[in-house]
Amino acid sequence: MPSPGEGLRLTELLASLSLATDLGTGQPMGHGLRTSLIAVALARTMGLDDDRVRCVQQVALLRFVGCTADAYLTARSTGGDEISFNASMAPYLNGSLLGVMTGIFKGVAPGESLLRKTTATLASIREPADSGLAAHCEVAAMLARRLRLDDRVITALQAAYERWDGKGLPTGLRGEDVPIEVRINSVAKDVDLFSAMGADIGEILEDRRGKGYDPTVVDAFREATVTVPEADWDEVLAAEPRPVSYLDDLDTALSVVADFVDLKSPWTRGHSHRVADLATGAAREAGLSSGVEDDLRRAALVHDVGRVGIENGIWDKPGPLSTDEWEKVRMHPYLTQRILARCPQLASLAVLASSHHERLDGSGYHRQSVADFLPVEARLLAAADVLAALTAERPHREAMDLSAASADIRAEVDAGRLDRRAVECVIAAAGGEGQEAGWANPDGLTDREVEVLQVMTRGLTNREMAEELFISPKTVGRHIENIYAKIGVSTRAGAAVYAMEQRLL
Repeated sequence: MPSPGEGLRLTELLASLSLATDLGTGQPMGHGLRTSLIAVALARTMGLDDDRVRCVQQVALLRFVGCTADAYLTARSTGGDEISFNASMAPYLNGSLLGVMTGIFKGVAPGESLLRKTTATLASIREPADSGLAAHCEVAAMLARRLRLDDRVITALQAAYERWDGKGLPTGLRGEDVPIEVRINSVAKDVDLFSAMGADIGEILEDRRGKGYDPTVVDAFREATVTVPEADWDEVLAAEPRPVSYLDDLDTALSVVADFVDLKSPWTRGHSHRVADLATGAAREAGLSSGVEDDLRRAALVHDVGRVGIENGIWDKPGPLSTDEWEKVRMHPYLTQRILARCPQLASLAVLASSHHERLDGSGYHRQSVADFLPVEARLLAAADVLAALTAERPHREAMDLSAASADIRAEVDAGRLDRRAVECVIAAAGGEGQEAGWANPDGLTDREVEVLQVMTRGLTNREMAEELFISPKTVGRHIENIYAKIGVSTRAGAAVYAMEQRLL
């Protein structure tokens, strides 16, 4: 397998991420790509220079990369399907308050009672300062910073849901205080959304002109007579101003993708990095070449990107899954392959990354491959994924220790589903974990604060954390305030991203 590291354009990675956020927000694949093309056309019509056009394009592709920040909370309050809720809300964010309330009301699962719908609507309007869209914005900015994007892009992502009339989130910026990248993309996004709905674009633009939308952007759209394009990958790349930007650290970029995915559920935070560590260690145990080891590590980092397309009501369910729910679960490796395959420079990872649930006897998914079609890298990745999951807590069970997990995974070997050598290599790699000690906590965090941070990332309330840590909720609150100040975040989702980046989980 050729290594994809050389020559990966930044725009290609961002475009791949936009496909994942399309899934996470319930939009048709290509919504982010089309939005970026419309936004670039508007920016050029408005006479922005190439550097600013580049920022507009990057914001268009990354604007919803914070969509996993509160997915589990949204699912809890809306009947389990945060993806449908996000899709229902999207057209209303720049509309009237009545429209926003209507979108929230419609987005709650159809089977929920009128009381549940009303409660969810009110809860969304009065969301805590450290959840909801504030968390989306903080997470998006943190991930963009790790990709070393321009400060103007980061600033825009921090203000992604602001409106021209000052009625947006998270801080209520007004008029030209709202970054131009946000003002342009608000119009571009909605043009694509309402076009797909068959709505009268001109009427919507006029109705929201001077309210949700910057009047000059609306006028630019009319002047340019921009049409909604196809989601053409090559056109998105061609729209990037020259000189184009290339990634100088592919592993860091794929780590960003891993944390974006794992943030979706408190039960999976840090999972992709654990799988990558186990798979890399197992590759060394197996004596594989450094090139194969690199490919395996990179595939492991992005193996679960398709998870964002499945609602949290399934991933976080404490009981058995129904047949329909299992069918959705079986789709996520296919979605991983589909996202990675669209990017030519990541396509070489697509088949391997999407093989983590394949089994030697053909009982796996999504391709139901058998042994003859599963190379050693796929066998190692599957074993690493299983062991990482078994040794982590899940909604339906406690975490296993390595001994119990090893017995469990060896039973899968005896049943003919996992490869014996691959399993033994992964277990050997797991046995070496945690042997190095003595490192300093990052950013001056105390040992107790690291412990609080680790517990906090599991989605517990202050009271639940207090019970687990044998301290008072008030003390938990003080610890959280100190943690926020030291690591420079203001939301629990931001703290979780930090913990994953620092490998504290």
